[in-house]
Amino acid sequence: MVTECPSEGKSETIRINPLGFNESVEIVLNFICECECHKDRILNSQNCSNGNGTLECGICRCNEGRLGRLCECSQAEFLTDDLDANCRMNNGTDICSNNGECVCGTCECEKRDNPVERYSGKFCECDNFNCDRSNDKLCGGHGRCECRKCICDANYTGNACECPLDTTTCLASNNLVCNGHGTCECGVCKCKDQFEGPTCEICPTCSRICTQYKDCVECQQFGTGSKKQTCGEECKSFSLKPVNTKEELPKQPNHCKERDIDDCWFFFTYTTKNDDKIEVHVAEKKECPSGPDIIPIVAGVVAGIVLIGLALLLIWKLLMVIHDRREFAKFEKEKMNARWDTGDNPIYKSAVTTVMNPKYEGKS
Repeated sequence: MVTECPSEGKSETIRINPLGFNESVEIVLNFICECECHKDRILNSQNCSNGNGTLECGICRCNEGRLGRLCECSQAEFLTDDLDANCRMNNGTDICSNNGECVCGTCECEKRDNPVERYSGKFCECDNFNCDRSNDKLCGGHGRCECRKCICDANYTGNACECPLDTTTCLASNNLVCNGHGTCECGVCKCKDQFEGPTCEICPTCSRICTQYKDCVECQQFGTGSKKQTCGEECKSFSLKPVNTKEELPKQPNHCKERDIDDCWFFFTYTTKNDDKIEVHVAEKKECPSGPDIIPIVAGVVAGIVLIGLALLLIWKLLMVIHDRREFAKFEKEKMNARWDTGDNPIYKSAVTTVMNPKYEGKS
């Protein structure tokens, strides 16, 4: 730090020797200790902290023992003459984080046009208006901004307090969060496996699950099926709640319709609980196909045979009529086209012989 001006007319030389080069550069400094405006200085000016300095060329030249831009600080209060060092965070170059002024080694943060917005902190490094936003609102409207970080309200989380912790929007029709097949994040269900939909209640490929659960439901409810002998061991995670008919089953997407060993249909719904238990509502009444009625079937077969026979007979009769008519027409045509008549045939001789009685006089 320069404390005084060198002697008048004395110059200083600075030699610069770059590494790797033989050449050097010499810089000769000639000092101008006083400016033209020096003549108009004001001693003990009121502008320099009530007379603690001289106002020269628009700046304060402080009296001995005083420091600061306006000579407002006492040198006895500081261990160093560099007051700005106390206003630089982490020995950086920015004074008061460029958000204030250093006054006697202390940052005074600048004021904002909006009185609600303000800088804070020892180095003016914090503010309450530069936090993350959600839906064009500071901290999503669900928190406060402190030192450029959102402090969220009790029921919200996230960088911009955009995620509600309330799981009401994730409840499925069975009052389970995301139907037990997903997690609720920011008020939205993230479904697992093959489930989808707003609350993970839609399962396009759940027919496989119905087939997978079928044997346990059949053995527990009806005592039949392939797992009849091992039902207690293999199906212990199932909890069955019977209802009378399929119409009484809970209204939920996971409806199943399966066929048992007697070729009857039975119906059930399933829900996976948080403890991995499978709650099943099953209809006690099955839908079994009725046996065939033999009499209508036999009567139908006989009637069909008779009708087919009559149809064939009618077809044969029709063909015969058509054939006879064709033959008759052919005969008539040949008759009309005959060349000789019986009266014109010279060879023709009548089979009748007439004998005249010479004694017959024609009188009776």
